[in-house]
Amino acid sequence: MSKSVKDMIKRDYRTKFAGEGGPSEALVISIRGVKGTDTTRLRMGLAKKNIKITVVRNSLAKGVMEGSPLAPLADMLEGSSALAYGGESVVEVAREIVANLTKTPGLELKGAILDGQVFKGKAGVTELSKFPTKDEAIGQVVTLVVSPARKLVGAIQGPGSMLAGILKAIEGKLEKGEAIAK
Repeated sequence: MSKSVKDMIKRDYRTKFAGEGGPSEALVISIRGVKGTDTTRLRMGLAKKNIKITVVRNSLAKGVMEGSPLAPLADMLEGSSALAYGGESVVEVAREIVANLTKTPGLELKGAILDGQVFKGKAGVTELSKFPTKDEAIGQVVTLVVSPARKLVGAIQGPGSMLAGILKAIEGKLEKGEAIAK
């Protein structure tokens, strides 16, 4: 491969992976041995969820990744490698790829990175796929914050409703002219 072609590929990788607005988290997979029809089906299904797969030249990608948030993935770029990125987060990407493992024989999970934490191999990516997404985590935090307030309101309303019931009974007796016992 000529130097000009390599430079062009590096420029493309910098734009996609190391430039402003590039992904800070991604998944490394191998699609070697996957049939063309399966690869196309996988890519089309992922594209609907704004997830992209880019097959990379390992040596060129490693050079571009130096100093970027994706740098820890460079160790996983051996053999046939592709980066999967996009979607809401790498958790969503991991969920989709793991869900497609049975439908796509030959698909290999090499690892992933999320907020600087590296997940290696199939076990690591499967573990990552079980993490909550950002929106799910926010929902869990909101539930935890609101739950004590909800319990407090319930505790206040319980005795208050009992007191209101007693006052209503007293009011009813007074309207009828009955005496109220102590």
